[in-house]
Amino acid sequence: MDVRLFQVFVVILGVSATLSSPQSYILNDKDGLGRVFDGIGGLSGGGATTRLLVNYAEPYRSQVLDYLFKPNFGASLHILKVEIGGDAQTTDGTEPSHMHFENDENYFRGYEWWLMKEAKKRNPNITLIGLPWAFPGWVGHGKNWPYDFPDITALYVVSWILGAKQYHDLDIQYIGIWNERNYDSKYIKLLRYTLDKSGLKRVRIIASDNLWEPISLTLLLDPELSTAVDVIGAHYPGTTTVLDALKTQKKLWSSEDYSTFNDEVGGGCWARILNQNYVNGLMTATISWNLVASYYEDLPFGRDGLMTAEEPWSGHYAVESPIWITAHTTQFTQPGWTYLQTVGHLEHGGSYVALTDKRGNLTVVIETMTHDHSVCIRPPLPPFNVTCQNATFQLKGSFASIQQLQVWRSQFNFKTNKPSFFEKLAPLKLIDGSFTLHLAEDEVYTLTTLTSGQKGAHPDPPPSARFPKVYKDDFNVRNPAFSEAPDFADQTGVFEYFMNLTDPGPHVFTLRQVLTQRPVTWVADADQAISVIGDYQWQNLTVSCDIFMEKEKTGGVFVAARVDKGGQSIRSAKGVFFWVFTDGTYKVTNDLAGQTILAEGQSGTQAFCWHSLTLTVEGQFASGFLNGYPLWKKAVVLIPQKGWAAIGTQSLELAQFDNFDVLAQ
Repeated sequence: MDVRLFQVFVVILGVSATLSSPQSYILNDKDGLGRVFDGIGGLSGGGATTRLLVNYAEPYRSQVLDYLFKPNFGASLHILKVEIGGDAQTTDGTEPSHMHFENDENYFRGYEWWLMKEAKKRNPNITLIGLPWAFPGWVGHGKNWPYDFPDITALYVVSWILGAKQYHDLDIQYIGIWNERNYDSKYIKLLRYTLDKSGLKRVRIIASDNLWEPISLTLLLDPELSTAVDVIGAHYPGTTTVLDALKTQKKLWSSEDYSTFNDEVGGGCWARILNQNYVNGLMTATISWNLVASYYEDLPFGRDGLMTAEEPWSGHYAVESPIWITAHTTQFTQPGWTYLQTVGHLEHGGSYVALTDKRGNLTVVIETMTHDHSVCIRPPLPPFNVTCQNATFQLKGSFASIQQLQVWRSQFNFKTNKPSFFEKLAPLKLIDGSFTLHLAEDEVYTLTTLTSGQKGAHPDPPPSARFPKVYKDDFNVRNPAFSEAPDFADQTGVFEYFMNLTDPGPHVFTLRQVLTQRPVTWVADADQAISVIGDYQWQNLTVSCDIFMEKEKTGGVFVAARVDKGGQSIRSAKGVFFWVFTDGTYKVTNDLAGQTILAEGQSGTQAFCWHSLTLTVEGQFASGFLNGYPLWKKAVVLIPQKGWAAIGTQSLELAQFDNFDVLAQ
């Protein structure tokens, strides 16, 4: 058993062990190396988390992408993992599938294709990973389960990989099973077979994007399954692994981690786990959920990205501390480098890792994050102590002749509230292969033979601004076909640009809700389709929209104001919802579910003709107009007092929207 494996066993068993003398640490490759490093990455999706970035104007959009992906500039990410859209709510919104229906294929829907191409443009060597959270309803044949027809599910996933290559020249290197849900051994084997049969032997499988167990034990007991799976991916492992996972000898990845507000404590969380995922758990890749907080902040897990870009209307974005903490590792290593076996914990708290390219280069990353300044949102963090300390590092083996190291430092400075991130210090001269650092609390150091690091910078973006109080969209200035309209955030259902070839009048270009079957869901989607937009602080506003219902007898649509919930809580959203139906009636409800009725009556509305709806909410009263005439007025609204505007449909049904207009006070 090698030294690193023994250390991990010790951590799992809850026993502390020191393999070197106090406050003196040896970095040596004489007795072999540890595991091969696979990279640091970010996850786009898992809930429409990059939804707003695509709508940024240039140059700000490219600047954000540079901070994320450009080598030797910012985070310089090695890995981009994306959601394979499944038409269902997956945390902060829905992402459209490339196959809404069995006979439908479109590899231009959504923004993940665009994002992968932009990442690849900046870093041609970036690793691309795909993972489904949900599946279109036809995959499950109406059941909320994708494994009853494993051959169909496998073909659906493989079609996405083939489409990425055929239409976008993107090579997907890894594919997952089903995010944080049960796996099925038969399906995994069939997926491997389908990949191979489709000429995709190079694509490797990650399982199961959930917990270490039971997949690790299953791999040990099933040789055929073990042959099919290349990587065990765990979510939020708390920097530790389990014995069965180690016994498999598979690559171990923290395939989703972080998920923490991106202030300085979030940066501290990221700094601690980037080191300790390997020190404690031999994980050779760590992937942040999420890549960039580019969704409305009042949706679940607001600002849980490596940086923030949530204002396409102003162009404002913020480069947060996790970007520079990432750079401490990513700018001075690459996938294919190898960890030294001589890594571990510091005597007085903190940790250190060391990696080499086996060509003489060495990178050492040290962190001294204290408990309260490095808490992640999950899992719970057991207590530990970190204090100031002097640490001496002795380089041996092939590194003994190194005479100088470049030094980069981040200091969180929680006491003074004046942090300093990714600062280049004077090179450090080594004496007889040795150097000593004074390590304060809450610091990160990189010491490296590489001279290529850079703290990249763009001119400051425009100042932050609220969503505009006057907002109009006639959907005539269109993004690529089948994509979403700017600033709308679909929460259930899929709203796409649509060209109405049968209408020579003013409604040729519209926004259309296109789902007609409930997807294989990941969370509790609403029964209605809904897309929100605007400022969560809106109280008094008027929302107008032309609507076209395409479901006879039982169809219906709505416009809404003060919608107070989204994401995984969308089913319980409250607000003021103005509905009209194809049977010639209307109602006003205080909730999306339609259970609290504020007003109702006859409207004369019908399918397959255009109507104009106007909803005004002011203080405790709401009123509605149909085709310019008052339909109801002064319905009493006590709650909620603020929220987004929205459009939607009564069920998953075809319906069109045009000339959307908001005027907020």
